[in-house]
Amino acid sequence: MTLVEHIRELRTRLFRASIAVLIGFAIGFYFSQKLFDFIQIPYCDLNLSGDGKCAFLQLSATDGVMIKLKLSLWAGLVVSAPVWLYQLWAFIAPGLHKHERRWAYAFGGIAGPLFILGATLAGAVLPKSLHFILEFGVTTPQALEVTSYISFVTNLVLLFGLSFEFPVLLLLLNFAGVATGKRMLGWWRVVIFVCFAFAAIVTPDPSPFGMTLLATCLSLLYFLAVAVALINDKRRARKRSKEYGDLDDDEVSELDYHPDKIEASEPIAAPAPVQAPTPVEERRDRWDDMT
Repeated sequence: MTLVEHIRELRTRLFRASIAVLIGFAIGFYFSQKLFDFIQIPYCDLNLSGDGKCAFLQLSATDGVMIKLKLSLWAGLVVSAPVWLYQLWAFIAPGLHKHERRWAYAFGGIAGPLFILGATLAGAVLPKSLHFILEFGVTTPQALEVTSYISFVTNLVLLFGLSFEFPVLLLLLNFAGVATGKRMLGWWRVVIFVCFAFAAIVTPDPSPFGMTLLATCLSLLYFLAVAVALINDKRRARKRSKEYGDLDDDEVSELDYHPDKIEASEPIAAPAPVQAPTPVEERRDRWDDMT
């Protein structure tokens, strides 16, 4: 394909992905109230007002509409994810080798469940985190501000979901040959310290529950990734032993230091004169829809 054809294909796939996101946005807009009711369950269970009612503070007249649009957009991206991810993959896959596509399928199959697992863990941490935050403070609010609460929940879910992609990065380094499993295992002290420091800095929840749980899960996922890397290293070593036998890495290969003689080439004839180019007629329809 030419460059213009690649750009045309990219335009088509972006258009299809956009249509899918718009359809998902419409579905999310229809179920936005139910989605909001589901998100506010941990807040309602706290019963801050004491009368069993679940009410938020709204500081701006447009907060309700903006929250509805934001939730609809997030729901649309999640619902339409199979479509726009396929369009992205269909544009990239023709440029990959067979083994690279096989790796992409494997890592894609791992990344999706890990993100869902992290988001589910964030939902489990949220009620205890809210309870600790409100009980540990010097004030006891009667109601929370709605936009801040939605931002707190979405940031917590995204942080846990994206953090659970950490073992995928380690496996990419191992399968690409950048780091061996034994070498990654030697980093365990530094990795555990970085996991706890990362959880303490970026977690929007200041309570010890979210930080400790996130750091512990990241540490466990690190050791799981190292175990898979060690198994892959053993598989790679067995494959190499079958192909190269007992050859040492530093062993010099046998080379033939007596190459055949190269005979003299035939003389090159004098070049013929180049004729003058014929004029090109001007075309008025040379511009296509891309240019």
